[in-house]
Amino acid sequence: MGLRTLFIFGVVFITIPLAWRVPFYGLLTFSWLAYMRAQDLTWGIARTARLSYVVAAVMFLGWFVNERRRFTVMDIRIKLMLAMTLATFVSFAGAREQNEWIQNRLLEFVKIILIAVFTAGQLTTRYRVKALLWTIALSLGFFGVKGAIFGVLSGGSVIKQGPGGMLEDNNDFALALVMNLPLLFYLGQAETNKWVRRGTITACCMSVIPILLTHSRGGFLAMCAVLGVFWWRSRQRIAGLALVGVVVVAFFLLVPDHVLERIGMISDYKGDSSAMGRLMAWGVARDMILDYPLLGVGIRNFRHHFTDYIDFEVSWSPVAHNSYLQIWAEGGTIAFVIYMALIVTTFWQLGKLRRLGMSIPGGNWIFNYARMIEACMAGFVVGAMFLNRGHFDLVYHLFAIVTGFAVVANQQARQPLGVTTDEFDMRPLEIKPHRGFRGSGAGPLRPTPTWGR
Repeated sequence: MGLRTLFIFGVVFITIPLAWRVPFYGLLTFSWLAYMRAQDLTWGIARTARLSYVVAAVMFLGWFVNERRRFTVMDIRIKLMLAMTLATFVSFAGAREQNEWIQNRLLEFVKIILIAVFTAGQLTTRYRVKALLWTIALSLGFFGVKGAIFGVLSGGSVIKQGPGGMLEDNNDFALALVMNLPLLFYLGQAETNKWVRRGTITACCMSVIPILLTHSRGGFLAMCAVLGVFWWRSRQRIAGLALVGVVVVAFFLLVPDHVLERIGMISDYKGDSSAMGRLMAWGVARDMILDYPLLGVGIRNFRHHFTDYIDFEVSWSPVAHNSYLQIWAEGGTIAFVIYMALIVTTFWQLGKLRRLGMSIPGGNWIFNYARMIEACMAGFVVGAMFLNRGHFDLVYHLFAIVTGFAVVANQQARQPLGVTTDEFDMRPLEIKPHRGFRGSGAGPLRPTPTWGR
């Protein structure tokens, strides 16, 4: 058993008693395993063992026995995610193909929703919101830095595959790194330590390299959207434009020719078989929507219906190449409306939080966090136009984080004027005890430890 395997097992088994007593620590560990995929960096049993499932099981059981917090916050986004799950099950029930692989994809989506719903209930203080966001940012930032080092040492070789899990596909990998740019930037700039600020800026710049080397044009356009939001929300837009000019010049001077050729195909789509295939897939998705308007063809059934609409072989994977069309064709109009409502209500909530942060004393962190997640979502919304990422883990996690973040921000807004931000962070939210999954632990009532709040 190698040192990496021992390290991963050591971290997980140290975390298990913490997850039992304070499930939030289990959530942090689960997020670390999901986004950093540390287990995939080993070659031993840790690579194949479902360690995240073990952590999740202990986390949920610990909540049921010990926690004094509700399981979730039933706001509009949580209700929409639950409705999305129900709509997915209904469309699956009438699907043509229900093989083991599709069943596993359905269960994977249920797991994503379950973790997201639980996350909303666990974010009860600013400390918890910050800790979870830092966990995600550093986990994905690790691969941004690692990918940059690989790109430089290999002379700009193409990154054909991500690290594994939800990041295995190169397009998924690029999109995740793009959505992580705002997390690294805003979280780092909020810190007082100059080395942390410099480190996160460096990580942001290095993350651009693997985004480009994946050859994901959807990822490139998503990155442009994120940088556009950065500039639009900046207080020094003129200086920002000058910086953009410098970056563009450096981009054309330093980026490998194969990356420029790949990006250049965005405008010259008629000469690119991949782009023409994407247009064909959009047309097939439109026809599926017209033929199965209400419930769709079923989750992951797009490829099984694809040959019903074309009479020749294709060299590319038969997927929708558009997250919105994917949800609409596979889940039907009901699922599509729910999905769009999730995105719209998230942006609406972030706008409210930005205004709230500007209107209350000590609300600067609320304002910055809202801008940060807004930029993340902008990257996803643009990237989703060209990528088949309707069930992308990170975006559903962000939906839930916005829910918990809103609860904490509104709680701070209701605090007396004399209460500082630090004092507020030490106060757990006033939440009624639950009974089982309705609202309170089954174990004996005892005070929640101050560590982990």
